[in-house]
Amino acid sequence: MARITIIKADITQLNVDAIVNSAHPSLMAGSGLCGVIHKMAGKELERECASLGGCEKGQAKIIGGYNLKAGQIIHTVGPHYFFDNEKAPELLESCYLSILRVANENELKSIAIPSISTNIYKYPINEAASIALKTVSNFLENENQHLEDIVFVLNSDDHRLIYDELFKIYFK
Repeated sequence: MARITIIKADITQLNVDAIVNSAHPSLMAGSGLCGVIHKMAGKELERECASLGGCEKGQAKIIGGYNLKAGQIIHTVGPHYFFDNEKAPELLESCYLSILRVANENELKSIAIPSISTNIYKYPINEAASIALKTVSNFLENENQHLEDIVFVLNSDDHRLIYDELFKIYFK
């Protein structure tokens, strides 16, 4: 079983095989974490993202990490809680599953994942964390072939506490 870690940190500074970017459907730099990742990775990231033709909600695409410590970036597009309504839980689960499958297909050993859709896209943290942890737990039990380390990287102590509590439910 892979090791799961929950931390509050700057995801752009982590030394992992890949970090996950909670991206805009265009994959171009935006605000929030996406903008920070683009800034830290450099102009080459922007050029490659422009060539990819975007990304659908719930899907993931992998590209180079450029100036980041991580060798790769996995972009995923999360649901907007209010606009995607009843589809939001399914789309969020699909984000995490797509990330994990892309990581496996690329034989990655370690990835760092932020809390997808919980900031700009307003997904309630309790629901989002539950979906994230349940999806990762199921994937590790049923599909994982290569991942050894999964780091959930959160931007607040409150979010970390929620993940820590829910972790006890999904990883007994």
